Amino acid sequence: MCRTVDLHQAVLARNDENALALRSYLGDRGTVAVNLLSSPGSGKTALLEQLLARAVAGGTPAAAVTADLATENDATRLARSGAPVQQILTDGLCHLEAGMLQRRLEGWLPEGTRLLFVENVGNLVCPASYDLGETLRIALASVTEGEDKPVKYPTAFGLAQLVVITKTDLADAVGFDRDAFLAGVRQVNPGVPVLETSARTGQGVDALLAHVLRCAAGEETHVPVLARQHERHTHRHGNGHGHPAEDGHTHADGHTHADGHVRPGVRGPAR
Repeated sequence: MCRTVDLHQAVLARNDENALALRSYLGDRGTVAVNLLSSPGSGKTALLEQLLARAVAGGTPAAAVTADLATENDATRLARSGAPVQQILTDGLCHLEAGMLQRRLEGWLPEGTRLLFVENVGNLVCPASYDLGETLRIALASVTEGEDKPVKYPTAFGLAQLVVITKTDLADAVGFDRDAFLAGVRQVNPGVPVLETSARTGQGVDALLAHVLRCAAGEETHVPVLARQHERHTHRHGNGHGHPAEDGHTHADGHTHADGHVRPGVRGPAR
């Protein structure tokens, strides 16, 4: 008897199982994971370096894992903050998966780590579909990328629990339309908080760290509409897999990615 198997859904199902285990592991350690998603060149590494340095200076135990297709350049940069840093080389894979993160953390994550920042591969498509066991998911976009990013990548921004605008010091020079960007964010993710930052000037960096710490304490919560839709679907069908794509897309490798499958970690803060 022949049986058709959707390999992508099978991969997502395995990832969800790994994410659940990782979320439990981190929760037992009192560690809050923050998943950072953006396109390449958004400035998230520079911003993360600032966040780590300020966390360390303020006495908050923080660590970071950064993922790239190749090179350890970002890990070298982030290590300048004084925080423990690990690099994951994905060897061509366009996203991180929960199992990859879990294997990197085992035997390395320092005891007492309160914040674990995960710098995902620079990509606003594939990473949006993969739960990494995070408590907080942040989507970033720079002013140099234009104001239509949220509506062009509705899953990445629609599943975010926080949206961060970067490189605001260049906003006037590039003619960034802030109102149009915010309208796009509201269209795909009503009610999500938006923070404006500049790693160069320091604008908004303290506010961002404060927001992350409030999330770690359970004081900030935002459940995206897409996540609520997924939870309703899961409850109705009795499983967490096979969610229909709201915006299915096919890559050159022939794999179809079903956007909207995954939901960020909205289960509450680590204890």
